[in-house]
Amino acid sequence: MLTWLKGYRRELLAGDLGAGVLVVLMLVPQGMAYALVAGLPPVAGLYASILPVLAYALFGSSMVQSVGPMAITSLMTATSLATLAPSGSELYGAMAAQMALISGVVLVLCGVLRLGFLSSFLSRPVMSGFTSGAALVIAASQLKVLLGGPLTAINPTAAGIGLFSLLLLWLARSQLGRQLQRLGLAAKSADMLSKLAPAAILLLATLLVWQQDWQHAGVALIGPIPAGLPSLGLSLSLEQLRSLLAPSLLIGFMVFLSGQSAAVTLAQRRGERINTNQELLGLGAANVASALSGGFPVTGSISRSAVNYAAGANTPLASVITALLLAVLLLTPNAWLAWLPLPALAATIIIAVIGMLDVTTPREAWRYDRADAVAWLVTFSGVLLLGVEEGVMLGVVLSLGTVIWRASRPHIAVLGRLPGSEHFRNIERYAAETHPQIVLLRIDAGVFFGNAELISDHVLQTLTDQTRHLVLVMTAINLIDTTGLYALAELNQSLAARGIKLHLAEVKGPLMDKLKHSDLLLKPLSGQVFISAVSAFDQLSQELAAAPMQA
Repeated sequence: MLTWLKGYRRELLAGDLGAGVLVVLMLVPQGMAYALVAGLPPVAGLYASILPVLAYALFGSSMVQSVGPMAITSLMTATSLATLAPSGSELYGAMAAQMALISGVVLVLCGVLRLGFLSSFLSRPVMSGFTSGAALVIAASQLKVLLGGPLTAINPTAAGIGLFSLLLLWLARSQLGRQLQRLGLAAKSADMLSKLAPAAILLLATLLVWQQDWQHAGVALIGPIPAGLPSLGLSLSLEQLRSLLAPSLLIGFMVFLSGQSAAVTLAQRRGERINTNQELLGLGAANVASALSGGFPVTGSISRSAVNYAAGANTPLASVITALLLAVLLLTPNAWLAWLPLPALAATIIIAVIGMLDVTTPREAWRYDRADAVAWLVTFSGVLLLGVEEGVMLGVVLSLGTVIWRASRPHIAVLGRLPGSEHFRNIERYAAETHPQIVLLRIDAGVFFGNAELISDHVLQTLTDQTRHLVLVMTAINLIDTTGLYALAELNQSLAARGIKLHLAEVKGPLMDKLKHSDLLLKPLSGQVFISAVSAFDQLSQELAAAPMQA
């Protein structure tokens, strides 16, 4: 905690200060936009960007992570509360804060219990499918705001502002960085400035609305932003907490996955290491702080974090400066924010979430592993057709199901000796030497309850009438559970009844230590335990040559 502050050096201050100032320009419109996605007043997005940032700086492990409102968590908040309270109501805001509280407490507990490894159980294709589906859902939800009404009743002025803002934002995203580089700007600076373009475009739209008084033309505005800092407190209801428990757990899971992904991505660029359990504590503390200050669930943002990093941030002090500047903004006159047109803000949201669409992962998955490609498609379709929460659950089930399915069907290879060497390889891939009476099998997975029967059946099908020795090469086996142990013991008995000896080779030390605690396999083993496949093959071949099998 605060380890970065203990060794802080004066020369780091300039980078942190510059990054803090630049990120606030990005965070103000993003925070307000994502608050609207969550069904909350725009100021809630600013509240959720002050105390959570300070809490993460205190407990998190990333040096440049920018914590605050995020598109996916905002959408999940909106879908979870849609049937529980009217959007924008006081009850709705209180329940959003309660969701942040539950998510935060759960994440903190997971960090204390060191459960960070659970993040590994959601595969990249499934995560990509979920985020891509959620991006389309968010973009579709903003079309009505962008056009000033439904397709049957479009407001021309509002639609003009929204579509023009959308065009400018798209050009800034796709062309501005490249054009700035052509003008001589460094690639890093050009990319950073292109990411800050939305703030300038929103400011331009605000000035035009104010100057032309387009409010009277039916253009929806953000409206007055309450001055002052959020009051600390939380309205708690046991009944509400019970109804919010399940969706809050899903949001907490997504908070961790998104935040962890952003932190790891930037840590790799900086040559740093992220402590997964510390991230749980940091993100959990950020959400508790958001709940106490009238916010909603928050997480790490890869786009803001990237700007923070590109702007020269060295430590979490950059984010602390961002939070302090936001606080100053709320304490000073901010009436100009009331003129910010919602169609322009909707355009900002659409451009931001469209960047979340991922076509690379499913394409590569289809080329490399069709099962992963199907998982992507099912998760993506689940989000669009069933809903966001259902999509998350479907993704988790698919990820776990894929792990179980693959573990239950391990690769099993018949080995032979490469001529003139001591190496044994799969006879289907190499021209390797074999012995008609010796079968060497390598099982490329642990033996557990999910695959024990399949392995036994495969072994028996591999043997011939000539087989007298079966050697299980256990190079790739790290685990044999109780079911697997019984299966191997029964296999030993079955083979002995057929006059075939079962041998083990290349058993790893920790696994051998475990096997010695049981009398099921090693003591009644019909064969031997060899240190290597080559020693097993040589010794058994010599024994068979000395005592040839009777016809």
